Amino acid sequence: MSLWKEFMDFLKKQNVIGIALGLVTGFAAKDLVNSLIENIITPVYGPYLDFLNPELAITIGLSSFKIGSFIQSLISFLVILFVVFIIAKKVAKTK
Repeated sequence: MSLWKEFMDFLKKQNVIGIALGLVTGFAAKDLVNSLIENIITPVYGPYLDFLNPELAITIGLSSFKIGSFIQSLISFLVILFVVFIIAKKVAKTK
């Protein structure tokens, strides 16, 4: 079997096109969620929870640790994870 034929069989069996479309959609959703966190959610809790400020940084020597930015990324991750959970739950119900 030629390498090209094996590659084409792989593409057909593994549904690589569907996976690629899922990845592109996921990257687009990530940008949307990041915008939601930075522009809507953070300004709401910012005045009340000053320690979650995205500009918060701890400096030790010459190193600066951006704690606020990390917390913002963590919140984005949790929102994306929750959305994926809801979608997976709906898909499991339909089967």
